[in-house]
Amino acid sequence: MVEIRIYGKLRRYAPDIPTGSDRVIRVSSEPNETLEALLTRLNIPVEKIYSIFFNSKLLAARSGMASMVGYPQIRKNPYNWDLNIAVKSADRIGLFGREMAALVV
Repeated sequence: MVEIRIYGKLRRYAPDIPTGSDRVIRVSSEPNETLEALLTRLNIPVEKIYSIFFNSKLLAARSGMASMVGYPQIRKNPYNWDLNIAVKSADRIGLFGREMAALVV
């Protein structure tokens, strides 16, 4: 199972998760599935996401603040939104909506 934690207004893309829960979507990954394909399958629009953490490391962000704070990063350039990376069972993904940008400080 892949765990996707969603924050802020992105929660509306997980209507089956009860209010007050930990806001985790658990899904099986498909063979050779990428993060981009997974988000598409779950109907979560990338343009609504402000930052993505992948296995506790910053993958992509719309601002440089997260990297300036010193979060461990997957790439040197957090502005790189190429989401063509493989997703496999036991991966953990954190998705923060645009209104959640202040959480990096």
